[in-house]
Amino acid sequence: MTHPTLLVIAHGSRDPRHAATVHALTERVRAERPGLRVETAYLEFNAPSVPRVLERLAGEGADEVVALPLLLTRAFHAKTDIPSVLREARARLPRLNIRQADVLGPSPLLNATLGRRLREAGIRPGDIPRTGLVLASAGSTDPEAIAVIAEIARELRHTGWCAVRPAFASALLPRTEEAVRSLRAEGVERVAVAPYVIAPGRLPDRIAAGAEAAGADVLADVLGAAPELARLLLDRYDEARVTVGASLSA
Repeated sequence: MTHPTLLVIAHGSRDPRHAATVHALTERVRAERPGLRVETAYLEFNAPSVPRVLERLAGEGADEVVALPLLLTRAFHAKTDIPSVLREARARLPRLNIRQADVLGPSPLLNATLGRRLREAGIRPGDIPRTGLVLASAGSTDPEAIAVIAEIARELRHTGWCAVRPAFASALLPRTEEAVRSLRAEGVERVAVAPYVIAPGRLPDRIAAGAEAAGADVLADVLGAAPELARLLLDRYDEARVTVGASLSA
């Protein structure tokens, strides 16, 4: 039995580090599941585009694709952009069954990736009770996405950090620097910033600049091509394969 192709749909960026990180992540996914065909497409800025990859797959005789948004929350791209692109492709390629997988977050595997990046940045278990954490996301105007970030911050607070504050690189306040200074004003001894973003780019750079400007003690790396993230992509792929409602052919 042939397994559906996994099509990872990334946003795209003019920053070459973005595509390099997506490539590294998809390579890890391939290593985790040998034999699974994994393709990558972008919504903008980078090639290949989603329609181009789907057309190529159809031309090569593929009959089923799981399209997985490389997104952390269900905001505009997941609710509008990607479904629209996939619907148009389904109309043009009627023999290609396209299923849309769910976004990546929230997930314990994402929280585990955050923990990995914080440890790599120098945080030790004994540091956590005296450290405030800034959970810095890209930002969104979508209420569902905002609620998810707030809930993740609450969950992290229960893992031992003395305080956790969400921050946003765009659309909403507070910015990273404001959240760091707020924790300092409350008497928090040490402050760590954890970017809740997948790949480098303009907004992650804004998070890093804010952390530096406010004098954060620790700045973790982006989530990147972590093994936990690769496993999460495969989890979402498997879920979409068995979820009838995810099929765009319905």
